[in-house]
Amino acid sequence: MERTLVKEIVGKVGEKVCLKGWVSTKRDHGKLTFIDIRDRSGKAQLVGYQKMSELSNEDVIEIIGTVKERSEKQINLEIATGKVEVDVEEYKVLAKSATLPFDMSKDELDLELPTLLDHRALTLRHPRTQAIFKVQAVIIDSFREYMKSQDFFEFQAPAIAPAVAEGGAEVFEVKYFEHKAFLSQSPQLYKQIVMSAFERVFSVNKVFRAEPSVTTRHLTEIVSLDAEMGFIDSWTDVRDMAENVVKYVFKQVSEKCADELKLYGVTVPSTIDKTPTISLREAQQKIFEKTGSDVRQEKDLNPEDEREICKIIKDETGSEIVFVYGYPTRKKPFYVYPNPENPEFNEGMDLLCRGVEWLSGGRRVNDFDQLSKHVEAWKMDPKTIKLFLDAFKYGVPPEGGFAFGAERMTMQILQLPNIRMANMFPRDMERVDFRLKQKENDN
Repeated sequence: MERTLVKEIVGKVGEKVCLKGWVSTKRDHGKLTFIDIRDRSGKAQLVGYQKMSELSNEDVIEIIGTVKERSEKQINLEIATGKVEVDVEEYKVLAKSATLPFDMSKDELDLELPTLLDHRALTLRHPRTQAIFKVQAVIIDSFREYMKSQDFFEFQAPAIAPAVAEGGAEVFEVKYFEHKAFLSQSPQLYKQIVMSAFERVFSVNKVFRAEPSVTTRHLTEIVSLDAEMGFIDSWTDVRDMAENVVKYVFKQVSEKCADELKLYGVTVPSTIDKTPTISLREAQQKIFEKTGSDVRQEKDLNPEDEREICKIIKDETGSEIVFVYGYPTRKKPFYVYPNPENPEFNEGMDLLCRGVEWLSGGRRVNDFDQLSKHVEAWKMDPKTIKLFLDAFKYGVPPEGGFAFGAERMTMQILQLPNIRMANMFPRDMERVDFRLKQKENDN
């Protein structure tokens, strides 16, 4: 008999169906056993005979039964199949589950984060965990959809690079046969090369950051959503494109993930017609006036500053997102474009949302001579980025771009307390699938 998905039984009252899935919960009532079966499409109630009491949660089963309407008292409007159930006529166990280490039938897994991650193969089955990654999938799909609608060309950048795109020591060095190479911090140099041929490009790439910190918002491996565009008139063209794609993502998540947002009791961040845009110094002045904290000479916003300026902007405008631009030139990578009127500051920008930086971008240096001077000033080896420099040697239009992390967007939209919850298999200083420190201690 052909398999029917759980969500399809609503339109099959009176019909015989074959369902396959996992035992989500089991309730014994004398001669009857009630089971919630779960498959990729949803959950439904089965009414079975006494022998089904032998089943355990997470057993994989196949049943044949007849769909019928529930009595009025048994209707459950919390699930899509809540007005029907299936009378089981026969069943078989396709795979038996071992005893569970914790109760998976609860609406919310009451577990510490390390335990949640140590048992990832199991906790990925829970509806609240699955909701996170359904939202993340829509975020990534929406980014792709919007970029393609704006005539951007998708490419895949390499994960192994001969040079560091963003400077600094926070990179993973790898032995590449008899040579030294690095896991890519960013597809930045490659997307600029590809932009010089295709004008508008984007990529969805894994990138790696060897940041020696264990925080609630940093990971060593993330999904980076990158875009680059040529023939811009100003860095504000880049800002406007970034604003539009973020708002498109919000719209798609609201429409396609309504159930997941409801499960977490959240909404997408609020926006206004034109997202507020302020300079770094303006942001620092607002923080000083509001809190008395004097960070007006700092070269960047620290995490507390980011939280504070987001609160201020939301109170002033109602927007939960804000662009901050004009950072010190030497504190940013060599390719960021200095402001011609005040070269000490650049034409780079960050997008902050709900107190966390989501996106970085801005205008890039496109003149070969200026870029070469920056390479020298930043003490880079031009040989290691020859491929990149060659693109600019042969003519590149005024251009810019941006990038944001899929995990941070997911975390902030669902208001998760830790970014590790927004990554299926998070990597950090203490974890590569299992807890490294615990492993050491066990040995």
